[in-house]
Amino acid sequence: MKYFVLLATMGEMSSWDDLTPDEQEAGIAQHVAFDEACASRPGVEMLGGEALGDGSMATTLRTRGGELTITDGPFAETAEQIGGYYVLEAPDLDTVIELCKVLPPYDIDIRPVLATP
Repeated sequence: MKYFVLLATMGEMSSWDDLTPDEQEAGIAQHVAFDEACASRPGVEMLGGEALGDGSMATTLRTRGGELTITDGPFAETAEQIGGYYVLEAPDLDTVIELCKVLPPYDIDIRPVLATP
């Protein structure tokens, strides 16, 4: 099954721009370790993943009453900022949770990717 792993700042993880160069380097090392952990785990394949621009770079599209509006800023006014994502093929949710423990201490949202006809 495919899983979407959404990485958000806050919690124990500060905004990337607030980290020192040493802290950023340590964070990158954790992402490399995550990649290696996924590659070494039978049945797990990393299908994709990217870092994302911060919420100030977001464009939000909303349709209300059949009319589309386009606004700047993130979709939701939340304290968390979405920092990146991964898409994994994994045998089950428990495997994904275990692998995510290798990542920096983001707040993480894991969702199954539903098959589309």
